[in-house]
Parts: sequence; C-alpha cells; structure tokens
Amino acid sequence: MTHPFPAPDADSGHTTTHRHRGRRTGLRAGIALTVVTAVAAGGAYAARLGPFERDDTPDAAATAQARAFLADWAGGRLDSAGSRTTSPARAQEVLRNFTAGLDISKPELTPARATKEDDGTVRVAFTAKMPVTGLGTWTYRSQLPVREQKNGAWKVDWSLSLVHPHLSDTAKFRLEREDTALPEVTDRNGTSLTGDAHPSLHPVLTQFAGGGSGPRGAIRLVDRATGEVEGTETTFGKKDGQPSDKPLATTLDATWQAAADKALADKAGGKNASLVALRVDNGEILAMANSPATGFNRAVSGTYAPGSTWKIVTSSALLLKNAVAPDDVVDCPKYLTVGKEFHNVETSEFPGATFRQDFMQSCNTAFISLRGKLGDTELGDVARDYFGVGQEWHVGIPSYDGSVPVPKDETEKAASMIGQGRIQANPLIMASVTATAASGRFHQPTIVPGGKDTTSTKPLPSSVVTQLRTMMLATVTDGTAHVLADLPGDIGAKTGTAEVSEDKPNNGWLVAQRGNVAVACVVEQGVTGGGSAGPILHSLLSAVPDDPS
Repeated sequence: MTHPFPAPDADSGHTTTHRHRGRRTGLRAGIALTVVTAVAAGGAYAARLGPFERDDTPDAAATAQARAFLADWAGGRLDSAGSRTTSPARAQEVLRNFTAGLDISKPELTPARATKEDDGTVRVAFTAKMPVTGLGTWTYRSQLPVREQKNGAWKVDWSLSLVHPHLSDTAKFRLEREDTALPEVTDRNGTSLTGDAHPSLHPVLTQFAGGGSGPRGAIRLVDRATGEVEGTETTFGKKDGQPSDKPLATTLDATWQAAADKALADKAGGKNASLVALRVDNGEILAMANSPATGFNRAVSGTYAPGSTWKIVTSSALLLKNAVAPDDVVDCPKYLTVGKEFHNVETSEFPGATFRQDFMQSCNTAFISLRGKLGDTELGDVARDYFGVGQEWHVGIPSYDGSVPVPKDETEKAASMIGQGRIQANPLIMASVTATAASGRFHQPTIVPGGKDTTSTKPLPSSVVTQLRTMMLATVTDGTAHVLADLPGDIGAKTGTAEVSEDKPNNGWLVAQRGNVAVACVVEQGVTGGGSAGPILHSLLSAVPDDPS
C-alpha cells in the first residue's frame, strides 16, 4: 500500500543539521519495521489531564490541549492525537508514518512553558526523544501552535513542521542503517554465543555489531521527489579503527542464557516478554532474553510501567524516613479514590493488615494511602540516589535507564506509589532495583567488562535492607509470589501488575533474588505477574545453580 506521505527516518542525540549534497555510500535505506511499542501505563494517566492538571498560564485550556496531544502521540493513541488538531485524518496518518518509517519504538515528548503571541496563538515548545530501534535516541526540539476555534475550543494548528521543524511538503527523513557483520561473542567463560544456539539473544548480538561500538546508522533529510540527501540530522554509533580479530568478551553466562531462552520459549505463551538476570555483587549481566527472538530488545530498551514491583522503591522511600514500619497497621480497603478510583487486583481487601502484609499481598490502596508521607520529589530522589534509576548507565549496549517524573497532581502521585503514572522502567532496571534492595548498594549493570561508570549513588542503611529482604522473602512463602516457593534456596520476590490502558490486558511482572542473582521478567498483556511471569522465572531458576560461578 502506498501512502501519500512517504516513510520518513530518525535521528540520534545531535540536534545540528549538516547540509550536504550527493549520493549516500556504504549505507542502505532502513526498511520500515513493525514497531514494537511497550506502551507504559503513564500514557493512560497523562492523557486524562482533566480537573487535576494545573496550569498557571492565562490560557490553561490551550496548554492542556497541547500537553494532551503530546501525551496521546507518545502513548500511541494517534486517533486521539489527531482529533486534537485542525486536520485529524492527516495528523493521524503523518504521526503513524513518522514513527513506523523511522523504527521509533516509543516517543518521549516533554512540553515546556507556553507563550502567547499577539494574534492569540499559544505556542508550546517541546523536547522530543525518539528511540530508534537498535540504534539510539534522536533528540530534537519543536513547538505546537494552538489556536482558538470559532466554537471556542482550542486545537493544535496542524502542519508538518510541528512534528519536526525540517519536515515539509518537499523534504522528509530517511533512516539508513550501515551493514555491519555480527562479531564473534563469548560468555564470561569463553564459550561462544551465537544466535543459533541462543535465539533470544539475537537483538543483543545485533547491538554488538561494529566490533562492540554498537550498530551504526544515520537519519538523513532527503528530497521527497528525488531522494537526494539534503542534510544529516544525526548519526548513530562510532567508527572504530580496524575491527578486532579477537572475540568480544561479555559478562553473559551460557548456562544461564540457555535456561533463559528455554524459559521464554516454553512459558511465555507466545506473548511479548523479556527477562534479565544479573549478579547482585557487581551488576554483571548473566542472561538477557527476549520473546520474540528477533527485533526490539525489550529487556534493556523497553519503556514499561513497572507496576507493583516498584513498591520495592516506594517501600525504601518510606522506610528511609521512618514513615512506616513493617508491623504498623496500614488498612487495605478494596477501593480508594484520589481523583480517580484505585483498586487492588481482583478488588481484594485485607482489613487491619500490617505494612508487611500489604507488601506481601501487593495492596495498592494501602500504599496509595501513604502518599502523604512522601514529598512530591522524594520517590524520584530515592530512585535516583539509591537505585541509580534515571542516571546515565553505560551498559555496553544502548539502554533506557528509567524515568521517575515529579507527579503533576495528587492522582498522579497516588499512581506513582504503585509504579504507574509516568514512571517507566524495563527488566534491566527492575533486576538492578532488586539487586540493590538485596545488597544495599547499586552496581551499574554491564554486559561488557571494563566499561565506564558515571553513576553516583549512596548505600541503603542496613536496617532498610533487612526489612526489604524480610518482606520479599515473605512474599514468596506467604504472598503473591508463592509460585516460586518450591524452589531451593531462600528466594525473595515481588510481583507486579501494570495497567497499560482501559481496553488492553495488564502487563505481568515478577522480580526475584536468590543468592547472588537478581532476575526480572515482564510479560506484555500477561494479566498478572504470578500467573504470567511466574512460570517463566520458575523455569529459569529451577534450571540453574543457586549461585553463578
């Protein structure tokens, strides 16, 4: 099918456009792939700005419409985004082709403060971070013009340039990927790792292309009619000298990787899923697996709401300031309304429950009721300062390192207490969170030994670590992670159920720690963590030794 708007391309972190003419060499035009979008639940909250959105500008309605447009675009609700513009059908078509043609997995669009012009137009600038599958993130800035319509409603005045300032009727973007051979890769013991033997490693091995410097490519601005290159918006990857004849050594463990591959193949039920296993003592990644086995590396680049697995961080924030103790009674009702109605899985309730029991049974309403114990920035501060979430990680392959925005209102603050709202993570992040909770100290995850580390964190107090480990152990023996109770060794865990949207099943999460290994698994549309991710991690942990060598 031919679209009237030709497929565009993508860009990395550079914002300067280098103009040049001439034919491209050594690169091939990127083929539009099926975009695998891990739509975080944050979009569902962000789009409902409603009575809880606060805007001090004189044109709050215009600003709210612009922010809602960005939230819908970022969340993949393109029909809703189009309806907020003066040209709904065209806007929906362009937004869809823009992301698909450039292999953009999930945009992150951050609005700035609005300004008003003499003619009444309200302009809302925004920063776009576009993750280009397998390459990196293209960051640029643009702005939305919002105008009042005859009926009094505010609409985004549609034009191609609001998507990107250089997009026009005569110029589009093209993604070009450089052909790079897959390097020979070995595990921590020198065993060769191949896509044939370890199929779910394929997205990871692809990211090692280019001798460990990562895959290479570029986003070009091209003439729509001739295809001639007019400029380079950004480039991805770096050209090293001569490729090394030596295999690329990794921290992976062939035994753990094989068990992870098998667990996903046998227990994911055909759903999109991913998992990460890493060492607690140093953050070295032992296994990284994705299902399906080709395409998007969900394990490290996915952007998901972590759901109740995030209660490990929330609990840490509360315990750090002695805002609650494990034996304190924190009632767990079926429902709690904070702007919207929150409930527990299967609308369960536990009257007179202690905080320890709330953690074990993953009681949303109990955790939300404690939101007043934390300042608006405290959850994000604890995530960053103790768990490294949101800092820049140098894993050895491109990664998404998490986001914990300051909540905009009480409803979003309530949601953030249970890992919803605009909080985003992935299995790599949550495996690291689990390892930090178990040991008390963050270690930057790595898949290639000897990488740089620019993170800066401080250790959790030993008393907090003891309390977290006790609650996680109880979650396996007597709580929602009972699916792991028959396995050998002392296992601590936390389940998670993360809402994606009102019309899609929830994502299922499970994180666990046994000995010197922390693991995390997410199953898209898995409904519950114990029911979907539980069998996967049970299969993995039953097939590997209690501790890695």
